[in-house]
Amino acid sequence: MKSAMENQFLAIFLMTNVLIFSRSSAKEQQYISAVGDPGMRRDGLRVAFEGWNFCNEVGKEAPAMGSPRAADCFDFSSSSLEHKVTEADNKLGVGKPFPGISPGALNNPDLYAVEKELYLGSLCEVADTPKPWHFWMVMLKNGNYDTKSGLCPENGKKVGPFKPGRFPCFGDGCMNQPLLYHQQTDFLGMEKMRGGFNGTYDLGSDIRDGIDGISFFEVVWEKKVGVGNWAFNHKLKTSKKYPWLMLYLRADAIKGFSGGYHYDTRGMLKTLPESPNFKVRVSLDVKQGGGPKSQFYLIDIGSCWKNNGAPCDGDVLTDVTRYSEMIINPETQAWCSPTSLISCPPFHITPNDTKIYRNDTANFPYSAYHYYCAPGNAQHLEKPVSLCDPYSNPQAQELVQLLPHPIWAEYGYPTKRGDGWVGDAKIWDLNVGGLSSRLYFYQDPGTPPAKRIWTSIDMGTEIFVSDKDEMAEWTLSHFDVILTPPSS
Repeated sequence: MKSAMENQFLAIFLMTNVLIFSRSSAKEQQYISAVGDPGMRRDGLRVAFEGWNFCNEVGKEAPAMGSPRAADCFDFSSSSLEHKVTEADNKLGVGKPFPGISPGALNNPDLYAVEKELYLGSLCEVADTPKPWHFWMVMLKNGNYDTKSGLCPENGKKVGPFKPGRFPCFGDGCMNQPLLYHQQTDFLGMEKMRGGFNGTYDLGSDIRDGIDGISFFEVVWEKKVGVGNWAFNHKLKTSKKYPWLMLYLRADAIKGFSGGYHYDTRGMLKTLPESPNFKVRVSLDVKQGGGPKSQFYLIDIGSCWKNNGAPCDGDVLTDVTRYSEMIINPETQAWCSPTSLISCPPFHITPNDTKIYRNDTANFPYSAYHYYCAPGNAQHLEKPVSLCDPYSNPQAQELVQLLPHPIWAEYGYPTKRGDGWVGDAKIWDLNVGGLSSRLYFYQDPGTPPAKRIWTSIDMGTEIFVSDKDEMAEWTLSHFDVILTPPSS
């Protein structure tokens, strides 16, 4: 009798453990990260820097700074950090060869930066499944445009100089790259690691003398050894000469194009997320907002596909950069309104797939949209329509800029002004794939729907032509992109 009871108990015990194991395995299978360093937990950090001018190129290197690409990558051991990138690597600039550089890029500042990024990626590469990955990317952009320079194409087409006035520029040299300084990651005491990049666009200044009256940027990363997550602390300051600046932390594709970048890139996304099957987790603590002109993006996703739905192939005349951005600055107003349909997308799609047209004034959620603009190379646009700025990307672009609104609640996005802003730090779990699958993006009539595969996901701010010196400051951590199973 005792033996029979023991056998029965053993059978129940084994069945229970099999069920628990099966459920546990199923949960583990459902959690698949698209990034190489899920949640920023890896002690051996990989982070890089890129500087862009107004048209997402280099143009000209800053004096003695080298090409505006740099990296801080290291493997961790209990007593040391084994750095993969030297300061000599980071200071490489036009005319200085490195392994793998092509002859045509050696003396071309734009192409040199592209190939330097690939070289830094090779030094930082981490073997992984399904593919190796490289680094998180700190992206800094100068919004000045010297229209007399003729440097930036118009919707991908080369154009000549035109009269100033439409864009900020203090004169010759306003599109410069920054002075960049690197604090290589090292131990801070026995239990913490810290490193960073900082600098200024004001070439004649020294940030050690203070930053009053000059532009400034800084990203400092730190982590306790073996515990928790890397925290990235950001600062961005505009000035009279540099009133339009952008600073983001990006997870980019590990190869191919990334958002706004028409060259081969390196990054953190070892699997490219596709709408609707992914979510983004990130913690954000905004300490200073950057003033009323700060378009602070809780989430900014970027990709590229043609107006006929085909993937981009590098033809800047037909490729289109697509962006969707959630702006959480409560001072940012909705330009979209019943009296300004030109600033709205043609329609809105609800979570239950109901389509609401922008002229349906009783039901369209106008205050959920800051601004929509269409690609300048689109041929079948619904009027009224606002065309996106044709110069600030290497090709045409399309923007869908969102604001906190109850309509986004189902996706975990902010639902009211002030959500996630100063004093409201939190960890966000955003159903970015679900929301982005229902956003309006232009496509030529009668063409197969584009696959919405996203090559860049980032957070940060764009201080858009500030009226006075402004400072934004924020901390970001726990960044992860989670692939979710397709719904049945």
